[in-house]
Amino acid sequence: MPIRFQKRSRRNVIRQLSGDGATAKRSTRVRLRPRADWHKRNFLTSVLIPSLFIKRSGGYAPPQFPKIREGEICITWIGHASFLIQTHEVNVLIDPIWSKWLKVIKRLKQPGFEIHHLPSIDLVLVTHAHFDHLDRRTLRRVAADQPIVVPMGVGNLVHKLGFHIVHELDYWQTVELGPLKISLTPCHHWGARFLADSHRDFGGFVIAANGRTIFHCGDSAYFPVFKEIGDRYNIEVALLPIGAYEAPTGREVHMNPEEAVKAFLELRAQTLIPMHYGTFRLGFEPLHEPPQRLLASARAHGIEEKVLVMVEGKPVVL
Repeated sequence: MPIRFQKRSRRNVIRQLSGDGATAKRSTRVRLRPRADWHKRNFLTSVLIPSLFIKRSGGYAPPQFPKIREGEICITWIGHASFLIQTHEVNVLIDPIWSKWLKVIKRLKQPGFEIHHLPSIDLVLVTHAHFDHLDRRTLRRVAADQPIVVPMGVGNLVHKLGFHIVHELDYWQTVELGPLKISLTPCHHWGARFLADSHRDFGGFVIAANGRTIFHCGDSAYFPVFKEIGDRYNIEVALLPIGAYEAPTGREVHMNPEEAVKAFLELRAQTLIPMHYGTFRLGFEPLHEPPQRLLASARAHGIEEKVLVMVEGKPVVL
C-alpha cells in the first residue's frame, strides 16, 4: 500500500537547511533579451505551423508496473520532463504533463498511458512555473491532498489546484517526507510564469530514499554548479535535459546533448537518463536529433553503457 505522509496545515512550509546556508551558490537567471540575430530564422513558419499538421506518434496502453522490492527504484518516463519514480513504499510524480497542447504548441508524442492509469501518488515535485513543467490541468487531476514540493515563490500557483500541503524550498534545502529526502538544487534558467513574474525560483531536485539517489535537473542550460551538486550528493541516476537547445530567441536556456554529457561527468553519476526532448518541439532542432547527438557524445567519452534512453510509458527497474 502506498504510504500517506502526515498532513500539515494549509500554508505550512518546512525548511530544513542543508549545506552551507547563506554562503551557498544560488541559481543563475538567464537573460531575457533575445540574441541579436534571433530574427534571421522564423520559428512560426519553419517549426510551429508545420508541427500543427504532424500526426502525434506513440500510443496509449495500460502500463505494466512491476512489483518493486525493497532497495529497488522504478522509473517511468511520461515524456518531456515528466517522470514517475517508485520505491517499494512511495510513488513520486515529477513535472507531470498529460496535456496535448502548450497553448499553441502541439504535443507530438503521446505519454504512453492515460493519466487514470497512474498508481496512487504520494508526492508531487514541480521544478518551476513554466507551462511545460507546471501544467495546471494535469496537476488538478493528480491532486489528492498529498504533499507537493516547489521552489520558493511557486507555492501560490499550486494551492488553488487542490494541494493543501505545500513545501517551498530554497536552494540547498532539504525536506524529509516519510522515507524520502527531497533537496532543491540550483540551475541556470528562469522561473517566471509571465514576463513580469521575476520573484519565482526554479531548480532541480535530488530525491534520496533507501540509499538510492535520483537527480532531476529541471530545466537548465549548462553551468559550473553541476560539479558542486555532484560534490554535495552521491547521485546514482541523473535525469538530464537534452532538447530545445536551438531556442527561437537564440538564448542559451537549455543544455545541448554534449553539455548534458559534460554535466553528467561532473555530477559523477552512474546512469544518465535523457529528458526534455521529443514531446514538444520548442526549438529549431529536429525531434530525432537530441538522442542521436547524446549517444554520439557518450561514445566519444566512453560512457555509452551508462546512458539509458527510455520509452514513454515503459517502467524500468533499477
